[in-house]
Amino acid sequence: MTIGGVLLAAGAGSRMGMPKALVVGADGQPWLARGVRVLADAGCEPTVVVLGARADEARTLLPGGVPVTVGIADDWQSGLSASLRSGLEVAATFDDVDAVVITLVDLPDLGADAIRRMASVPPDAARSALRQAHYAGHPGHPVLIGRDHWLPLRRSLTGDSGARAYLAAHGAETVDCSDLGSGRDVDSPRELG
Repeated sequence: MTIGGVLLAAGAGSRMGMPKALVVGADGQPWLARGVRVLADAGCEPTVVVLGARADEARTLLPGGVPVTVGIADDWQSGLSASLRSGLEVAATFDDVDAVVITLVDLPDLGADAIRRMASVPPDAARSALRQAHYAGHPGHPVLIGRDHWLPLRRSLTGDSGARAYLAAHGAETVDCSDLGSGRDVDSPRELG
């Protein structure tokens, strides 16, 4: 069984004042590099990073020593659907990947333990799996999407919405990750503290 990782980091980050792929945390670590390392540390291979706004600058923040495949969401302005679609398209180029764990660049307290928990599916169920992390009863990231769902999910994506409607319509398994983090995404500079 092979579980890949997809880090979505294509947006302009209008409320942040810059693309979140370019944000450097208080610890001096770029969010982009941190997100890649979390996926890699959890054993997700291959790891796909989807860039868009200011992609050339963001590429310089990718960590050395960690194999990464970069996908560019050329239509990133159309919203989250463009990033997710691009990530699934790149993942589909890896024939042996059974499922991917998808997460966002703006989750500073997401750790490898949550990724591993999401990826812990029986090998014979990986391709059909749909799982979504929940924090204190609220849906969040990461999500695990088995390969059987990639094409229908891509076809369902529009505008600035991700997989939430698809996950709900197809009975995604809820995975409580409340003990592993807050699930909180950071949207503005005032939330950085």
